[in-house]
Amino acid sequence: MSRASISALPAVRSGIAALCAVAALLLVGCASDSPQGLPVGATEAQVIARMGPPTGRYKLPSGGTRLEFARGPQGKVTYMVDFDAEGGSVIWDQVLTPQNFMSLEYGMSSEEVLMRIGHPGSTRSFPRQGLTVWNYRYPTFDCLWYQVSISDDGKFLGAANTTDPQCDTPTRL
Repeated sequence: MSRASISALPAVRSGIAALCAVAALLLVGCASDSPQGLPVGATEAQVIARMGPPTGRYKLPSGGTRLEFARGPQGKVTYMVDFDAEGGSVIWDQVLTPQNFMSLEYGMSSEEVLMRIGHPGSTRSFPRQGLTVWNYRYPTFDCLWYQVSISDDGKFLGAANTTDPQCDTPTRL
């Protein structure tokens, strides 16, 4: 090995150390997207430290609290973490699923819809019809999104799966 090669070793080692540090930070960042691995009984502060600020906060009938963690603008994943009245986590769930969509009932309040499936990725108002449509992308092998209709007085009117406009292919002339 030449002297130039030997003198370059510290720089190579520090470069490798920097890459390892960046990789470790990326792994921590990825892990924080999900409540996976959080122990039952974790406090709100621990969950928020892991997952970032909640996108919603709801009071549960049991006296506890539900925190919403929507992932990304127009994201396909929203986690809800429930806490008991003493402030310890008891359960978490990814709520953008067909089973949760089917649990919505005609006439329920928009607040209850939010508490069940979280904030929509986008909304569109239809003043003539007196409603707003909330759009939810969710994990599916089909190119669908879920649309929820909310009346101007804040009641759930109905919902349906429709083709996600991001999947439309441009028309060529």
